[in-house]
Amino acid sequence: MPAPAPSTAPPSGESFDHELRAAVSAGDFELHYQPKVRCPDGGFAGFEALVRWRHPTRGLVPPGQFIPRLGELGLAPLLGRWVMTEACRQIAAWEAAGLGAVSVSVNLSPGQLRDPALPERLRQLLRDHGLGPGRLELEVTEAMLMDAPDEAIARLRALRDAGARLSIDDFGTGWSSMAHFRHLPVHQLKLDRVFVQHVDRDRRDASLCAGVIALAHRLGFGVVAEGVENEAQAKRLAGFDCDLFQGFLYSRPLSEERAGDYLRGARITPRTPSPSA
Repeated sequence: MPAPAPSTAPPSGESFDHELRAAVSAGDFELHYQPKVRCPDGGFAGFEALVRWRHPTRGLVPPGQFIPRLGELGLAPLLGRWVMTEACRQIAAWEAAGLGAVSVSVNLSPGQLRDPALPERLRQLLRDHGLGPGRLELEVTEAMLMDAPDEAIARLRALRDAGARLSIDDFGTGWSSMAHFRHLPVHQLKLDRVFVQHVDRDRRDASLCAGVIALAHRLGFGVVAEGVENEAQAKRLAGFDCDLFQGFLYSRPLSEERAGDYLRGARITPRTPSPSA
């Protein structure tokens, strides 16, 4: 029997919360992996793991249709724990298959970041799967740092010391204080797609992207541009010395099987323009 088609309509109905609770309990989710590539050579630089709900009738439900409700139900930390565990399992499986020392990034929920047990849980996960520091990357949104920035910075330091690589997701959308920004114990920033989508044709967005990239580099951070969908965007960002690209120009999120094929080289080499192109 063919698999159900991916869902396009938001889930609704009185049974939705019950289904979602049952799915979290049963682990009815799967991870898809979107590649990140280096600028300007287009070489593979890691995956971002993106969660999907494998619903028995709706097919693959994208995260925007259930993650907000998970947070309201207090279930986001439980799913987040599963995502971290599954990502570590997959990294170890790819390495055991001879596909290299792949790194994978996952998104943390606010509840996970506040969990004092998370650093030790991370250490144990890395030990259990034989993974060294930096193989699992944790992404937190800029907004998660704003309510209590000093506490958030301390939590990030603990996670870094436990072996995580750290990224600030959706950077540029939360109006971070520069006083706190310079103290962030992170490795890279992810430039939000809201700026990337018009970087090739909006002078102000281009200036913002160029300024963020230059500032990040001066502070020792790498920069990932999210949502790169066309050659013109990539060319402009390459001219600003952006470090990594992620977006549909290079690949949509891939199933576990297709991500393995990608690592084996069964992919079209992305055409990343050089700054002088």
